[in-house]
Amino acid sequence: MASSIDGIASGLQTKALIDQLMQVEARPQTLLKAKVTTTQGLVTTLQQLNTRLSSLTELATKTAKPEALDLYKAISSGDAAKATASASALPGSLDFTVKQLAQSQSSVTAAMTSFSAEPTTLTLRTAGGASTEISTTGTLDDVVAAVMKANVGITATKVAAGKDADGVQQYRLQFTAKEPGAENGFSVFRGTADDVTAKTATDLFAGTDAATVRTAKDAELVLWGGTAAEQTVASSSNTFADLLPGVAVTVSKVSADPVSVTIAGDADGTSKVAKDLVDSLRSALSFIAMNTAVTPGITATAKPTAGKFTGDSAVRSIAQSVLSAATAPINGRSTAEMGISLTRTGTVEFDETKFAAALAANPGQVKDALTQLSTRVAEAGKSASDKFDGDVTKRIQSQEASIRSMNDRVTDWGRSLDKRRATMERTYAALEVTLSKMQAQGDWLSSQLANIPSRSN
Repeated sequence: MASSIDGIASGLQTKALIDQLMQVEARPQTLLKAKVTTTQGLVTTLQQLNTRLSSLTELATKTAKPEALDLYKAISSGDAAKATASASALPGSLDFTVKQLAQSQSSVTAAMTSFSAEPTTLTLRTAGGASTEISTTGTLDDVVAAVMKANVGITATKVAAGKDADGVQQYRLQFTAKEPGAENGFSVFRGTADDVTAKTATDLFAGTDAATVRTAKDAELVLWGGTAAEQTVASSSNTFADLLPGVAVTVSKVSADPVSVTIAGDADGTSKVAKDLVDSLRSALSFIAMNTAVTPGITATAKPTAGKFTGDSAVRSIAQSVLSAATAPINGRSTAEMGISLTRTGTVEFDETKFAAALAANPGQVKDALTQLSTRVAEAGKSASDKFDGDVTKRIQSQEASIRSMNDRVTDWGRSLDKRRATMERTYAALEVTLSKMQAQGDWLSSQLANIPSRSN
């Protein structure tokens, strides 16, 4: 780049003049940059619309599946048991009594001053007969640490247990199963596994003041009590999974009085499915409406502001397609009969009371209509938002390609403008040098003329 000689000879503000000329030269590039910004704004808004339409499509596809509306809830007649129905639940009922709750084993050793004067081996044996040997230094604290480190589902704690006749502090070791249930019962022996097998090991819970203070138990329910079919069922925890198909029962207290669990249709759940679908529809349609509206100017002289989708026939067509899918008649009946209706503002609304009444009056018909409506909405949404060939997806790809092309042109303009500025700077620099030389020559001539003697007549 040529050096700039700013007005040395001409008195001109050469740099400012070049900057002004370059602003004029850069006008096409400035307009192109503005168009890139505007197009990028449109792409961002289209992406946001595509996200809403994709969510709507996913939800509608899920709702269109028959099992999505075959919802059931579990009701318990008493507070001794709570029932929970999953998606695979079926109608039915069952009576039972709660015979006992599950509990974990907790056992304590006899009181002692110390565990052992020398290293020793302990064997932890589960109710199933599996044995784990652990080595300790013999101190109470090390026994506790070794049991915890063994990670066999048993915790150990050192508990202060008063003082003996000589005033020496006594301790007991308390061992507790981490999980309830008979299968999680255990024994602890001083000795190796072979010693246990040979019955020469010492059972830590068999001393005169040692004991199992809480035995490991399964929870138990009695079904069809008092009849020839009476049966007891057990669970290692207080939850009985799939006591009925798709139904889990959790018991919280023993009850001799029968508890009745009933599985019935979940009208509230079905209503929520319909409401969620309409809410998703409203989100997509409201987003389109918001970005289509023209915002008037705040003052009388301010120009109205158009939305990103104002005058966009493609987006308007997508909105109409989704709206028609949601509100067009089904089997000759208006969707408004089940509480889904078109509003005067061009969106949809959900009347929960009307839907609940229609569902109670004719559940099969309402569920079938909602399935068909969801299928139509899913198809319309997929046509618009499919990640490969959706209309909005293609539109985004087209606009992004346009942005890339315009950015390339902006870059080309930048290189051209840099060359143009360099040319101007060289031209004006040369002009200043030439003017400087001419001024120097003029000054020399003036001095020569001034030295010519005047001639008298």
